[in-house]
Amino acid sequence: MRHLFDAAVSAADPAIAVPRFLPEKPAGRVVVVGAGKASAKMAQAVEAAWGPCEGIVIVPYGSALPTEGIEIVEARHPVPDAPGEAAARRILQLVSGLREGDLALCLISGGGSALMAAPGDGLTLEDKQAINKALLSCGAAIDEMNCVRKHLSATKGGRLTVAAWPARTVTLTISDVPGDDPATIASGPTVPDPTTATDARAILARYHLDVSDAVAAFLQTPASETPDPGHPAFAASACHVIAAPRQALEAAAEAARAAGITPMILGDALEGEARELGIVMAGIARSALTHGAPISAPAVLLSGGETTVTVKTKPGRGGRNSEFLLSFGLHAGPDISAIACDTDGIDGSESNAGALWIPRVAAAELDARAYLDSHDAFSFFEKAGGLVVSGPTHTNVNDFRAVLIQ
Repeated sequence: MRHLFDAAVSAADPAIAVPRFLPEKPAGRVVVVGAGKASAKMAQAVEAAWGPCEGIVIVPYGSALPTEGIEIVEARHPVPDAPGEAAARRILQLVSGLREGDLALCLISGGGSALMAAPGDGLTLEDKQAINKALLSCGAAIDEMNCVRKHLSATKGGRLTVAAWPARTVTLTISDVPGDDPATIASGPTVPDPTTATDARAILARYHLDVSDAVAAFLQTPASETPDPGHPAFAASACHVIAAPRQALEAAAEAARAAGITPMILGDALEGEARELGIVMAGIARSALTHGAPISAPAVLLSGGETTVTVKTKPGRGGRNSEFLLSFGLHAGPDISAIACDTDGIDGSESNAGALWIPRVAAAELDARAYLDSHDAFSFFEKAGGLVVSGPTHTNVNDFRAVLIQ
């Protein structure tokens, strides 16, 4: 199962994906900017092809890589911090100096929304931090979270492309969202935004989120609306999704076939509450084991997507993958094994990529239900010896799940 995870991650390696989509280097000035968990390695790939470049890329702490000319700035994720805000302001200033005939090459990947956090005029970093914390714990889907973020930002929802105009903007993006919509990946800083401030206000109301007076007032102003999709800056821009969850699942499926195991890809965009999806996946696995449907053993069920966790009690430690897996294990039993990991190498805010549910983990003398109820799946798998620790992978194509039926 760990081999399948590694195969999925390798399929989204920016060193392989970036060169295939690089445009011809223009004669004018070239500025490379970006943000996200894969962006440092994307920057390395650009400089391997073009040589040292001018630019700034923002990555999570611990994810920096050496580059020749592009500056790599580390910042906090998933809740933004002052270094991320300062770097985002510098990126805006850098692209605003471009002229016709110049190129802004934008390297965008998952996590970029929190990392490149420049609040809109009149808002503070504290406002953005409070919104992010509330969105992360309320159970909102990634597109809903990013809708709100766009309308409180100076960079998101296409604003970065408009800032670079009349220079041409080319975006290379690695998808970590269901559907691979560039407008959702990292809150779409370089592409037109189909949402409105009214949509953002509706999401806040749907999840009963209290916001500061400044945020409430800002969302009532024209400044909260993202640029018009008809702006000429977008006509001159291009965006390429260079790696996506489906590719990762197909690579894992090929690795399974090579090992003599029949794969079934259930989908690359499975969403919902992590613990609820765990129950559903356990039911499918038990059906396969008992009845040979929807597939007969030996087989592996593969899936991707991004689940959510609604925190209803004071949380322990863990992320959506470990929470999914603990729920899965409780309902699947000890005779079915599984792995669930985030392809960026970090599940939530802990040090693990995810976890394994295997017989020795299932046999641990721990109250799995109690750990699940307190959102403390990390502690369960740490004590049971089931953590998967890969370190930052420098890519991000969403969650990876494999259920092995033998």
